[in-house]
Amino acid sequence: MKKTVFSGFGGQGVLMIGYVFAVASMRDGKEVTYLPSYGAEMRGGTANCTVVVSDDEIFSPVASTPDFAVIMNKPSLVKYENMMRSGGVMFLNSSVIDQDIIREDISEVLIPANDMAKELGSDRVTNMIMLGAFVAKTRLTTIESIMNGLQEIVKGKSSSVMKLNRIALDRGVDYVLKGTSL
Repeated sequence: MKKTVFSGFGGQGVLMIGYVFAVASMRDGKEVTYLPSYGAEMRGGTANCTVVVSDDEIFSPVASTPDFAVIMNKPSLVKYENMMRSGGVMFLNSSVIDQDIIREDISEVLIPANDMAKELGSDRVTNMIMLGAFVAKTRLTTIESIMNGLQEIVKGKSSSVMKLNRIALDRGVDYVLKGTSL
């Protein structure tokens, strides 16, 4: 069983990437729970979701000690660093998080996702870059499963939007595979 938290500000797409990951994992034949949570303010407030993926039945959707965390802002780093299980991995959007983790028993993967999204001409794909990096590093699912899940969720989106999402996912994958390690 692997527990993952996706966290950031409302509007950064953390609930979306968590849901896409959950749908992709479900389509891969895994047992999955998806538990979203967001502040009353929505856009600009806090948003996070927990996704638990397992080969066996899941008895609780709560990830009190996550194995992985995809962190899009500094307040989320502060909130989740101490909750991580020993040996866990935090994926940090280093474009907006200007500090490293403090704990020595967990790892960090730094991805300058906002900067990479700007290079692609759209801040809206920052979350997809982070998701691509997460998938490449954890191998809990595949980019093909992610794209299938995304297409299922966002039916009716233009092919240019889907193409940009695929490019962003691939950028996240490429960035992680070029030299960071767990």
